Order: sequence, then structure tokens, then C-alpha cells
Amino acid sequence: MKGSLKRKIAIRISIVISLLFAIVMVLVYISFSDFRRDEFENRFKQRLLFTIRFIEQSKDFNEEAPVFFNENSDNVLLNEQILIFDAQKKLIYSTVKDESIQWDDAILEALDHQQTIFKDKSTPEIYAALREIHQKKYYILTSAQDSTGVAKLAYLKYLLTFSFVLIVLGVGLLSYYLLTKYLRPLERLNERILTINAGQLLSTIEVIDTHDEIATLSQSFNTMLHRINEVFDAQKSFTASASHELRTPLARMAFQLENLCQSSDLNPTANSKLKNILSDVYQLSDLTQSLLLLSKIEELPSQELFEEVRIDEVLYDAYQKVEKSHKGLELHFMVSENITSDATLTVLGQKSLLEIVFINLFKNAALYSIKPWIGVELNENTEELKLYIDSVGETLTNDEQKNIFNAFTRGGNAQHRSGSGLGLRIVQRILKFHQATIGYEVPKENLNRFVIRFYRE
Repeated sequence: MKGSLKRKIAIRISIVISLLFAIVMVLVYISFSDFRRDEFENRFKQRLLFTIRFIEQSKDFNEEAPVFFNENSDNVLLNEQILIFDAQKKLIYSTVKDESIQWDDAILEALDHQQTIFKDKSTPEIYAALREIHQKKYYILTSAQDSTGVAKLAYLKYLLTFSFVLIVLGVGLLSYYLLTKYLRPLERLNERILTINAGQLLSTIEVIDTHDEIATLSQSFNTMLHRINEVFDAQKSFTASASHELRTPLARMAFQLENLCQSSDLNPTANSKLKNILSDVYQLSDLTQSLLLLSKIEELPSQELFEEVRIDEVLYDAYQKVEKSHKGLELHFMVSENITSDATLTVLGQKSLLEIVFINLFKNAALYSIKPWIGVELNENTEELKLYIDSVGETLTNDEQKNIFNAFTRGGNAQHRSGSGLGLRIVQRILKFHQATIGYEVPKENLNRFVIRFYRE
């Protein structure tokens, strides 16, 4: 899974929970901000009532006001300033000393319609009211700074932001940890599935009795694996049995046809037709042999039985066997100049199987080339041993190259020549068993090249 599912789920859980916390924190901040505003407005109202009582009870306002407001200043309202205007909006008293007094006439005009105004967005905040005392109108403007409330609000904002960051990180890490823990059985199931191939269908997934969906999935997979194995065994058994049973009658037919072809009683026309039939019998025999080999490849012994094999020796042994049936076939073997000094020219594998690989490739070169020539170049480094196998002839199209290693697939250069279409398939399967790869290239016109790579561990 490469952790993609865990990351996706963890990110989505983190986003959802973070959004919920963000909404809650915003609501908390807004609620506290409204509470601070209301509390500060109530403080202004109390101060206004205090001022109104003084005006109502004062006998000589101008003389008593300085002493009264100085002795009864509100320590909670920072930088408190009180301006009192008469009915003509003329300033009759101010607590501001030694400073030029400024006010907003628009507020005084608005009081004629609203009676009370609270401006909490300004700095300082302003609370203004129009009251009638002893049948006289007074415009009272009070301004102050709620330093304590603003400081608490700023601290709350910082605290909520810091908490939000911690919660996002904590939820993300906790989600990833819990998902890693609970999805570990699924990862083990995936890793186990990846190790199963056609030769290990009898292997089953260990089912941990956790009574959850993963245990059910493991059981279902084992059931499916068992059914696939039954079908696969039936197919292999049929292919192997049919191929084996066909070998004997085909061998008899070939033997009898060979004897007839050597008979002197046949006319040239009959002899030619018998040779064509014999060629078809040989092709059928080759096909059954290939099918039998393919069915046995999946039953190959464990790779633990591999031994070091000299690849150059395998090449020469394969060439000698092919050359017996294709006289005049030339092999040009070359070791690359870039090969490292510690090269051993060896691979881990089974010599008999690797020999089949090169026999099939050399046969292809002998049958489908316009020149009886095979070029082999070998290169080795610390990471891989690489072989280039070249032959001269008609090359494959791009579409043909895509399917060249499929069973019963033949290129355009082989349509009019005998063959089973299984040779390259067998080559690929054997190399895959050796954890090697094979590819086809056309480096230049009329040059077919197979590239084989044996990887070092």
C-alpha cells in the first residue's frame, strides 16, 4: 500500500477534527469578545448613571464637578474622559486637563435621534447619551480604553491559536499511529499476497483470528487461492498429459515417414509431399515438447538450489547443440571493454535451464535471419551481468514488439517458416525464475537484438 491509504485517512481525519475544533474555537473567541464588549458597555452605563446622579444632586455644578470627578474617578476605565454639553451642544465641563479638547459633532447630532450610542470599534471606545435632568438636556460623552479586556482577548486569541496548532499536529500524528497499528494486518496480507506466484498457489495467508474485516478478507483470499490452484493444476495436468501422450504417436509417425522418404520406390512428387508432412510432424513434436516444458517450469525446484554457473560456458554449450542442426551457423562472442576487473562471468542459476534459454534464442537467429550469424556481447559490473544477442534479418514492428513474449505469438519475419510460437515465452519464464529480464531492441536497420540482464543482489 506504500502508506498512501494511511496518509489519506489520517489527513482527512485531521482535516475534519481540525475544522470542528476551529469552529469551536472561533465561537469561543466570538463569545468572549461579545462578553467583553457587553461588560465594558455596562461599566459605561454605570458611569453614566453615576454622572447623572451627581448632576441631579449638585447645587453648583461648575464648582463641585472638578472635585467630584477627581475624587470618584473609575480605576477600571483606563484614560477615562468625560465631556458634558448643554442643550445647545456647548461644552460645559471636561475632565481633560492641559490638552486640546476634541470631539465628534456627528455623535452629538446622532444623539438627538438615538439617545444612546456605543462605539466599541473606535480607540478609545466611546459611550454617549442624551439625558434630561431638571428639565434641561445634557449630552454626556464618556471615552475610555478597556486595556484589561483587550489584553485578555489577545491572550485568548494566542492561546486558541497555539492550542489549534497543537491539536492539528496531535490529531494527525495520533491518527497516523492508530491507522498504522490497525492497518498493519492489511499490510502484512498485501506483502504475503505479493510473494505468491503460479508456483506457490498452495501457500495460504495466515489468518489471525481478530474477528474483523481483515480476517474475513484473508479467509476469502485463501478460498479463492485454493480454487485457482485447482483450476491451474487441472490445466497443467491436462497440458502435460496431452503433450506426453502425443509424443509417442508423433515419434512413430516421424520414424515411419523418415523410412518412407528414404525408399527408392517413391516418385519425386510423392517424396516431396512426404517430406512436407514430415516437416509438419516435426513441428507438432516441437510444439508438444514446448508445452510440456512450459507446464513443468512452474514446478521447478527452489531457487535455494541455485549454483554458480559460468555464462560463457553455457553459451558455447548451447551453440554447439544448435550448430549440429544448423550447419554453418557462426557465433561471434565478445566481452565488453568496459567490463570490471573483478568480473567473474558467473550467475546463480541452473545450467540446464539457462542452456534452454540460449538454445531457443540461437535457434530463432538461425531460422529467421538472412545471415547465419549470431553476435553475443557480454558486459558485467557490480550491479548486473548483461548480454546482447544480435542477429541480422527483418526486424519487428512496434506492435509486434509489444507481444513478442506472449505464447503462440510470431512476428512478421516468421510467418512463412515453421515454429510453435512458444520459444520466447519459455525463455522469458526461465529468466523470470532466475530473477532476470529480457527485452527486444532494434539498434539499427535489419539488426534484431535481445538484451538479457542478470541482476546482482
